[in-house]
Amino acid sequence: MEDESVDEEYFSDRWERVTEDEFLEFERIENNRSKRPDLHAFLLLDELFPGDCDIVCHAEHDQIWLEIDDDQAATMTDAQLIELARCGVMYSDGLSMFV
Repeated sequence: MEDESVDEEYFSDRWERVTEDEFLEFERIENNRSKRPDLHAFLLLDELFPGDCDIVCHAEHDQIWLEIDDDQAATMTDAQLIELARCGVMYSDGLSMFV
């Protein structure tokens, strides 16, 4: 049986291509869910992928990883990826942010 999960390298390339020049450009977001970029990103992800556990799943040094797996992330539109990048979300072995 073939593995149907998303190719991490493909998604990483897509993330880079789509979010180029958008990182930390929060002022470009027209309909803010919050005045805080991190909270805006969390609210967007919670709307897209409701859950019952913490959205932060791992922390190391000055970086946190978000409880969204690659298969879920691959279902997001380019506009949603751009919105997350504008909030400071990165892709590094999963969705992550600096703290």
